[in-house]
Amino acid sequence: MSRTRSAARPAQGLHRRSLLAAAGAVTLSAGLGYALRPTESEAATALPAPTATTTPTPSPTPVAPYTQGTTLDSVATPRGGGSGSGYRRLGDGPGWSRVVRTELAAATSGRADRRTALAAFVQFTDLHLTDVQHPLRLEFLRASDPHAWRPQEALTVPGAVSLVERVNALRAGPVTGTPFGFVMTTGDNTDNNSHTELDWFMKVMSGGRITPNSGDPRHYEGVQNSGLGLYWQPGSTVRDGDKALGFPHLPGFLAAAIREVRSPGLAMPWYSTVGNHDFLPTGCYGSHADSYLVDAAVGGRKLMTATRAEAKKFQSAFKGAQDPKGTGYRDFLKAHTHAMRTVTPDERRAPYTPAEYVTAHLDPAHQGHGPAGHGYTAANLDAGTQYYAFRIAEGVLGISLDTTDPGGFYEGSIGTAQLTWLKRTLTEHTDDHVIVFSHHTSTSMTNTRPDPAHPGERRHDGAELVSVLAAHPHVLAWVNGHVHKNVVTPHPAPHGGSFWEISTASHIDHPHLARIIELTDNSDGTLSLFTTLVEAAAPHRTDFADLSRTGLAALYRELSFNAPGAHTTLAGKSTDRNTELLLKKP
Repeated sequence: MSRTRSAARPAQGLHRRSLLAAAGAVTLSAGLGYALRPTESEAATALPAPTATTTPTPSPTPVAPYTQGTTLDSVATPRGGGSGSGYRRLGDGPGWSRVVRTELAAATSGRADRRTALAAFVQFTDLHLTDVQHPLRLEFLRASDPHAWRPQEALTVPGAVSLVERVNALRAGPVTGTPFGFVMTTGDNTDNNSHTELDWFMKVMSGGRITPNSGDPRHYEGVQNSGLGLYWQPGSTVRDGDKALGFPHLPGFLAAAIREVRSPGLAMPWYSTVGNHDFLPTGCYGSHADSYLVDAAVGGRKLMTATRAEAKKFQSAFKGAQDPKGTGYRDFLKAHTHAMRTVTPDERRAPYTPAEYVTAHLDPAHQGHGPAGHGYTAANLDAGTQYYAFRIAEGVLGISLDTTDPGGFYEGSIGTAQLTWLKRTLTEHTDDHVIVFSHHTSTSMTNTRPDPAHPGERRHDGAELVSVLAAHPHVLAWVNGHVHKNVVTPHPAPHGGSFWEISTASHIDHPHLARIIELTDNSDGTLSLFTTLVEAAAPHRTDFADLSRTGLAALYRELSFNAPGAHTTLAGKSTDRNTELLLKKP
């Protein structure tokens, strides 16, 4: 019997969760979504009826196990520099092998023939869909930090659409062949907390036509046609610093970058988790009440330059959490009014509030393949929350947390009300396996600045959240992003509450990745979480003459690989990429 059949077949003596999962397989394959409705004072204790969704058109499920289309098969790899310039072209390289990790449970032989599939889904994280013409961007920091502005940023939309195409083509897990139940985004879906970007994100995920442009509808206005040598000027013969490193002269690049594209949308349900860039302007400032910065976001003046000393001082305050409200940024802009350039004002660039973020998800125009609200409900609007629980499969519960700190700064924490809700939800679902999702990682939840809306409420850091999760043996995994790096961390607990923390690289910095996660019962007292990384569907090789959407998506990857100042370790170690993560069955 093939492994695919074995993975889907109940075995003798399975735990009740396994039988429930088998019973829920039809629900998963049909793409039906469930949501539990959280409020600050009450958590749902019973599962509501499935949310009506549009069922994707059936297509043949890949034969499992498979590797094609994943990083098990091939990974974009540099194929040599050009004329010693340092700019390297990408091509097809060898894949990354799967590594079995046994820190939390031993691996027994024969488990591949005994395992039963419980769930399969995909994680997107840190898409950072970017309105590169937005007046509040901190591009001028490149004067002291080359990676403060990245040459690939104008191509985030075609890059994300290509990622959607990859997942739609795969349809099912490479280990078990279980159809993907959903895609979960773990935050920083947008970059500048701008309405333009939120609209683009919703259409990338649910389908629609997107024009990744703001301001003047006729042409691009920003740092890349400014004539400034600080930035790559792709359509100009200006000898900028990036061309000196080998970046190409590409006439027509900017016109192509703002051209309308169509996203097919995901052919499966998707859920959403909020990140700091979705909550705070520039991902850092709790400045929604600052009328100057709100007006500047939609106005007609943009700062593109600063001295190296000014940029270094500003970035030190930014990274040191010295300006959480953005008052220093406001004063900096006022002091540099004379250096600003004129751009076309655009009301669509206004920052969106948490309520507007939730409302966009509830909009029927963005339902796609569901579920309605993509995890959020009217209860979130009523309570002013952005966290919820949902049914991954029968016997498997998902919990999406809001780890952003409304007080400002890019690191995270959670408030007491949310932590209380989390504890209650975990206690009320002890017969479920639980997978937790958030934007921030355990090590990046260090910002316990008070929430201005709840100044008396305590904030809780990552170490405390780890302790809470470890106190519940049915928690299997915590899936997150934020750090733009692949990191898989075991969290052992002496009394059986061990779980894996799975942090995945972004889709803005190289390598551009998403992660497939499959959960199986090995019928030997252990469970396995299989993680498999995937790249966007665009080819690894680029053609500078190809400025089609697919050509731009390929170029997006190559530009990010070559971005000056880019970190070279974000792919992580082999133990952080394609893995089998074993743990004891609770």
